[in-house]
Amino acid sequence: QVQLVESGGGLVQAGGSLRLSCAASGLTIRQYVMRWYRQAPGKERELVAQITSNYMITTYAASVKGRFTISRDNAKNTVYLQMNSLKPEDTAIYSCNAQISSVQDIWGQGTQVTVSS
Repeated sequence: QVQLVESGGGLVQAGGSLRLSCAASGLTIRQYVMRWYRQAPGKERELVAQITSNYMITTYAASVKGRFTISRDNAKNTVYLQMNSLKPEDTAIYSCNAQISSVQDIWGQGTQVTVSS
């Protein structure tokens, strides 16, 4: 069964840090572009960060650049999102995504991140 499972979310004060994990099963993440998205209440889903399969090139949304870092551990088949200097506006459900093909994506169930001011 192909599955992505996120963990690491929680409640943190502004200025704090969290590290999200996305563990994959049934697929080998090294073959795919992996992405982290987030969706806050009443807002559209936003692409936060992505990392490519080859060369592990990373890109970030302007709102998180310099504060968040996406990485992958192919041996553990896991993608991470290190989030530093968190702000209340980072509060959202964060979801992991694997782009399997041009027409197929795999999504995790999401993990809640809440940043208090």
